[in-house]
Amino acid sequence: MRLPRRPRLLIPVAIALVAIVILFFVFAGVFTDWLWFDSVGYTSVFSTMLVTQLLLFVFGALLMGVVVGGNMIIAYRSRPLFAMTMFERGTSGADRYRAAIDPHRRAIFLLGLAVLGLFTGSSTAAQWKTWLLFVNATPFGKNDPQFGLDISFFMFTYPFIRMVLNFLFTAVIISIVLAAIVHYLYGGFRLQSPGLHATRAARVHLSVLVGLFVLLKAVAYWVDRFGLVFSDRGKTFGASYTDIHAVLPAKSILAIIALICAALFFAGVVRPGGMLPGVGLGLLVLSAVLVGGVYPALVEQFQVKPNQQSKEQEYIGKNIAATREAYGVASAKVTPYGAKTQAQGNQQSLQSEASTIPGVRLLDPTVVSPTYEQLQQIKGYYQFPEQLDVDRYTIDGVSRDTVVAVREIGTPPERNWINDHLVYTHGFGFVASPGSKIDQGKPDFVVKDIPPTNGLGDFEPRIYFGEHSPEYSIVGGHKELDYPEQSNNGQGSGQVDTTYAGKGGVSIGNFFNRLLYAGKYGETNLLLSSAINDQSRILYNRDPRQRVQQVAPFLTLDGDPYPAIVNKRVQWIVDGYTMSEDYPYAERRSFGDMTRDTSTDKLLAPQQQQPRDQINYIRNSVKATVDAYDGTVTLYAWDDKDPLLRTWEKAFGGIIQPKSKIPTELKNHLRYPEDLFKVQRDILSQYHVTDANAFYGAQDFWKVPEDPASTKTKQPPYYVTLKMPGDQQPRFSLTTTLVPTSRDNLAAFMAVDAAGEADAQISILQLPSDTTIPGPKQAQNTFDTKAASVLNELRIGGTTETLNGNLLTLPFGGGLLYVEPVYVQPKVQNSARYPTLARVLVMFGNDVGIGNTLQDALEQVFGQVGQQPTTPNVPTQPNTPGTSTELTQAYANAQKAYDDGQKAIKSGDFAAYGEAQKRLEQALKDLQSALGQQKAAPSPTATPAPSSASALTATPTPTPPPSSTPSSKS
Repeated sequence: MRLPRRPRLLIPVAIALVAIVILFFVFAGVFTDWLWFDSVGYTSVFSTMLVTQLLLFVFGALLMGVVVGGNMIIAYRSRPLFAMTMFERGTSGADRYRAAIDPHRRAIFLLGLAVLGLFTGSSTAAQWKTWLLFVNATPFGKNDPQFGLDISFFMFTYPFIRMVLNFLFTAVIISIVLAAIVHYLYGGFRLQSPGLHATRAARVHLSVLVGLFVLLKAVAYWVDRFGLVFSDRGKTFGASYTDIHAVLPAKSILAIIALICAALFFAGVVRPGGMLPGVGLGLLVLSAVLVGGVYPALVEQFQVKPNQQSKEQEYIGKNIAATREAYGVASAKVTPYGAKTQAQGNQQSLQSEASTIPGVRLLDPTVVSPTYEQLQQIKGYYQFPEQLDVDRYTIDGVSRDTVVAVREIGTPPERNWINDHLVYTHGFGFVASPGSKIDQGKPDFVVKDIPPTNGLGDFEPRIYFGEHSPEYSIVGGHKELDYPEQSNNGQGSGQVDTTYAGKGGVSIGNFFNRLLYAGKYGETNLLLSSAINDQSRILYNRDPRQRVQQVAPFLTLDGDPYPAIVNKRVQWIVDGYTMSEDYPYAERRSFGDMTRDTSTDKLLAPQQQQPRDQINYIRNSVKATVDAYDGTVTLYAWDDKDPLLRTWEKAFGGIIQPKSKIPTELKNHLRYPEDLFKVQRDILSQYHVTDANAFYGAQDFWKVPEDPASTKTKQPPYYVTLKMPGDQQPRFSLTTTLVPTSRDNLAAFMAVDAAGEADAQISILQLPSDTTIPGPKQAQNTFDTKAASVLNELRIGGTTETLNGNLLTLPFGGGLLYVEPVYVQPKVQNSARYPTLARVLVMFGNDVGIGNTLQDALEQVFGQVGQQPTTPNVPTQPNTPGTSTELTQAYANAQKAYDDGQKAIKSGDFAAYGEAQKRLEQALKDLQSALGQQKAAPSPTATPAPSSASALTATPTPTPPPSSTPSSKS
């Protein structure tokens, strides 16, 4: 039945409208991407990627179309003119298919090639990185140990050759299949008893195609020889004994055999019959099984396995050297460390070393985010990240580890399109607290409040670009909420407005751009809102990692961007890595597995999880910054000797600034990145062993310890200022501990200068195997046991709970000192609860100290540096002749302070408790002074600290003073 004329005319119109809508959205996506790159000044990146992908798409699609389509045309044109006379009379299945297809032959042919070209072009375009690395290859200046070729051949050339071979194999296989189908449909050959009957043209055509396939296989066999450096057959990654002595010659033999077999297939062109192609096919299969499979298996089973250590020794050594070089740990220094359990050295040296410890960071950035939020959120529509960052700032003339965060915009109090995108557009402020300065259990902020205090100098406080910024905001040309302001009468609050004056974002002052972004976000308000004018700009792609990833797609980014005040601006600092999985002989491991620990889930949003790909080469090649106000992205070459970075610089010329351009103030805030350090500690847990025989035995391998706070994941590394043995000054460092593979005691301590250069040397203190030093889990168990009574006092009737902070490990006095802050917070979950620092635990050897402050805990363990650990011993009666009003008053003050503290702790008033502890401390000092003034009797003596946990509390319990004035006899 035929449709009426009008519906028949409407169908193409509807199709055209659908096509126009689709094209509009495609165009809107591409053009708005170009506008974004133009707004950040990186249009060269966009054009390089777009042109490269378009050229690869077109080339791949056309080449596949020419090869496959050409062979289909050849098959069709070589069809027999009278197919029915060539074979038996009657109608076969092929005839029925041909009758159904032939009327639509041209349409099917063109549509099929279009679909094939689309898939092939897309697949080829996706290989744009492989192509750019190949054409811009930079020599490494180092040769692989097996073939003597520059490393760049394996990093850049070998992947490209494999890509070309895969493309050609695909093209030939598809050509064989489709050519055979065409020959079958049009009578070129028929499947009938007693066998296959084919025309000469069909036989010749298919013989040539199969011959080309076998010829490509010969080339692949030869190229596969170089791929043996990526073999995982042996004890370690890389070519093994079997690979070199069996597989390598087998590949060469198979390449020659494949050439012979290809010649036999080509001979089928001039010699009728299927004998020669059959012989060639059988020879190829048989040789692949025997030479390529059975022979290497026999060598592995009967030569290598009985003598694996001696046979693999040379190749294990190659793997060790290549792995250490590829992961940047070749210069890692392993130093034997005695790890004494009693402090070593004279009083003066210990005093000098101990002077750095009270400055250790006690604020745990993974714990105190709720504290920052409660004390510095100011308004409910602001927010802080779940995990804060650690940087260093000069405060009061001293460089201090500082816990920092920015106050970002969150959810508006009332949700609507105007509030979400036009009013609440940015966060406000930078919050910083020295990690070692605690004020009654709370951070002692040096930068806080709105407007921010200038403890670190003046700076632009507005945060338009951050980790939790809205998807997009419209700024400029209208009033936005800047920050809340207290009204003059002190009741209620007002707000201060602002209008964005930065250069960030894309102008949407014209209707065309507004139309494009309305299509991009599916939002008609972008067209209808009267608040949008010729001064308006749209901000999007606002996450620092996202912005850097867009302008530097060849980098893998560290999972922890951090803010810093640089030249009076808040700058996000992002570490960029160049990675590869093609470094010969180097161990391949999953980047995601190596960097995963307890901080990962808090640090990365689900869409930002690090890729789980295999790598065997990594460099921290780029330091990137993102301006929090205008979104400016700047890339600096950090490891400018990296050949992989230099290759990308050739491909994207001019986008990376030289290292010499890094501002001094920015350089003061650059730090050794966590993800790189995690990767390197994972590698060094095994590859600190450089002797091949010892590596084979694996008895000295280590592992990353489990986080004492969670038995399921690894302990993260920590930023902390410390002094390594032999150093003259403490350094801001990134540290971690390592334990034996099957035990929990400490095996090694690893640190790197976190404020150093790109090639900063990793230092490892290796503990003796004949001394058992507690590892992190064992130290935590000791803390939990010996501090049980003290911690139970903090859990007031079950109404509060304690949280263990980061368990820091510090070299000290010839041994290792553990320091752990303990926080307390209400147990009942509510929006107002937050943790406060309540105790500090330290452990050296088997000695444990528990104090209100780090100094208190250290004195319990070390005493007055150089003496035995001591605690005050308050006598029940004063050892003084006569009457002393000062002594009696000191007793009374101490008892009053103690009683007040107990009442405060029971009521959960930690501020009052802290004040009571200060008064108690002063009262005890007054008591000591009063006792010292009594000349007729000796001063109170110090006794060794008890080993029980109850005796190790930070606050000694004074006894009640005598009810009457002491007599002279007392």
